[in-house]
Order: sequence, then C-alpha cells, then structure tokens
Amino acid sequence: MTAILIVDDQLLIRAGLAALIRAAPGLEVAGEAATGEEAVELALRTRPDVVLMDIRLPGISGITALERILTQAQGAPPKVIMLTVFDLDQYVYQALRGGASGFLLKDTEPERLLSAIALIAEGEMIFAPSVLRRLVENFASRQPATAATAATAGPAGTAGEPGAPGAGEPLGTLDRLTVREVDVLRLVGQGLPNQDIAQRLVVSVATVKTHLNRLMAKLHLASRAQAVVLAYESGLIVPGTAAGEGG
Repeated sequence: MTAILIVDDQLLIRAGLAALIRAAPGLEVAGEAATGEEAVELALRTRPDVVLMDIRLPGISGITALERILTQAQGAPPKVIMLTVFDLDQYVYQALRGGASGFLLKDTEPERLLSAIALIAEGEMIFAPSVLRRLVENFASRQPATAATAATAGPAGTAGEPGAPGAGEPLGTLDRLTVREVDVLRLVGQGLPNQDIAQRLVVSVATVKTHLNRLMAKLHLASRAQAVVLAYESGLIVPGTAAGEGG
C-alpha cells in the first residue's frame, strides 16, 4: 500500500482528498494535517510514501514544511506533490528547487491526481501543463544569468549537506558526470519519464535508474525535481529545444 499524507488548511479539501484516496486501490491515508508544523510532525511519525502539500499554509509555509520533511526524514524521504491554486504561484520555483516531486493545480481531475500519485511514488515527476509552461518561461527569461552563475559555481560539495541545498546555492557542477549520465540528466530536464529515456538511449529502464541515482549522488541532489532545475541552471537545457537536443 502507498501511504499518503494530506496537508491543507481547508477541511473540505482535506476531506475530499482523503475520500478519493481511501476509495482508490493500493492507496491509504497516512494522516491529515492543517498546518506546516503538523505536516512535519506527522511525516516523521507516520513515514508516508507521498505527501500532498498545499504551498500556502498558516504558520510555516508549505515550502518550509517540504524542506524540513526531506531533511529530517529517517530513511528514504517521501515524495512531495505541491498543490497550488494558481499556475503563476510565486513559490513554485522555490519549492521545485527545494525538492518537490511535482506540482498540480487544486482543480486537477481526480483520475489525473491518482495517476500522478502512482507515478511519483515510482520516482517520476508530474507537472500541471500550465505550471510547467510557466517554469520554462521563467527559465527562458533568466537563462543568461543562470548560465553564467553555473559556469562559476564551485564543486558540488560546496552546496551544503546532501539533499538540502539552500536557495541561491549551487546544486553542483557537471564535470564529474560521465557522458551517459549527462545524457540522462538532459532528458530528465526535458521532462521525459524513465521509460521514454530508456527508449531514446536504447537501454533498459533499470540502467536509466542506475545512471540517475549515480548522477544525483554525485551532484548532491535530493530529488528528480532538483535534477531538472540543475539541467536548466547549468545551461544543459535551453528552453524551447526539442527533446533529445542539447543546450
């Protein structure tokens, strides 16, 4: 069973999500939290597989709760899906950099939400199409500055403890990666799931996962989402290029 922790300050939304999850085969509700503080405490106590986290919460924000949950996790940290009302939410990029595994709008259809939970539990990433479009537009507007920053960034070890890079800190450099690991990072940055990456590189899905795990360890990345951020910030991906093309 995949255990889900639901975090939202609105009782009606929590109740609706809980009912949906309880009715879905293979899923169970690990707990419900109305604040970021409650979310951190419940995540430590119940150790869910996936957290559905509202970005805007009373007390500490959903982003702060996300960071605390990932850094304080005992064992494998949960995957965190951020829920937002607006695709222009100013905190989306910050949450992505903090290790969120996906972003969905609160009006997402139930079937898509359940599908997203299943995919993210397996290590994939999910974005609402409008959120992904806004993120790419944001990267496109700041690409020259981020590319210059990446070129002068220090070794990955300077980014702090593994799994907890702070805002504005370099996530790592690419010079320690193998050619194949760079290929995988580029395709992850373009939003491809492991199955599609395997087909493009003519390797098995297991091989893709091995390369991904190794590059994330080398670059001190806590999540696939941070790998996407690094692919853009390093200039490996140029917004607007087709999948499979270099940046």
